[in-house]
Amino acid sequence: MTPIKGLYAVTPDLDDTERLCEIVTEAILGGATLVQYRNKQAGHVLRIAQAQALLAICRQHGVPLIINDHVKLCLALDADGVHIGGTDGDIAATRQRIGNKLLGASCYNRIDLALQAQAAGADYVAFGACFSSQTKPQAPEAALSLFNMNPALTVPKVAIGGITLDNAPQAVAAGADMLAVIGSLWGSSDIRRTAQQFSRLYNGPSSS
Repeated sequence: MTPIKGLYAVTPDLDDTERLCEIVTEAILGGATLVQYRNKQAGHVLRIAQAQALLAICRQHGVPLIINDHVKLCLALDADGVHIGGTDGDIAATRQRIGNKLLGASCYNRIDLALQAQAAGADYVAFGACFSSQTKPQAPEAALSLFNMNPALTVPKVAIGGITLDNAPQAVAAGADMLAVIGSLWGSSDIRRTAQQFSRLYNGPSSS
């Protein structure tokens, strides 16, 4: 199974597919180890086109592509996995549908949801918002103590929400196995370099 560790690049809401492919490529070249296609504004046709284009890039670079919410799209394209939120479907049922593909679950600020997700077959759980988030300003605050609160939670844990280069070391130190980043990555003037800086929090100065 793909190691779940490092920078998790979650795509922005962007209609320009060519530009989306360019920035995701830069993030991968900077060290992103997982990419999630997430576009809450895209229509059905655009969503398929963008996911297909990103899957080709991810395959080329050997990085898994996770589809946010849309299990049917994941299966239709044979993407590498799916990430579901609290209202996006039953985790156990999703696991049955996708077989051995990667399955992630948003658990917000609740350790009980994380334990339930793990028991139902999730490969990783995500806690957030760990910090104030511009992407989801109304998201509940998730304390960093969640990352090492319960030793029974053994699946990898992803930090999301307001992650920046300044506060990311706090999440890593707290026990986050991955950093899911949106604004601080795509809003950067040098996406590849920013991805490198996030990746170095796990890989050390030699990361490039």
